Amino acid sequence: MSDCIFCKIVEGAIPSSKVFENENVLAFRDIAPAAPVHILIIPKRHLSTMNDAGPEDAALLGELLLTAQKLAAQEGIAESGYRLINNCNSDGGQTAYHLHVHLLGGRPLGALVEGHTS
Repeated sequence: MSDCIFCKIVEGAIPSSKVFENENVLAFRDIAPAAPVHILIIPKRHLSTMNDAGPEDAALLGELLLTAQKLAAQEGIAESGYRLINNCNSDGGQTAYHLHVHLLGGRPLGALVEGHTS
């Protein structure tokens, strides 16, 4: 998509602090990190939201999560713990409409929702 910031990053038109890339996935450091480790993991193929993924995207979605696992180990946060977040649409907090997963860690992150633990 010509107006998608993440597609422009995939194309190389916008620079990023790339930490991983293969034929399907790109991962780069967030420009406004919410934790010491904050990496965005995106499919190179444009999918606007999680709602746009179908059964044919199962392998790609799995690859996003396995990439997060690999990067958590690479960043030294796998043992202490990390959080994966996918925001979907406006009520879910999505602001960039290209499917992406946030990998956050490097400090205790606390409850995601006040008063709730899991």
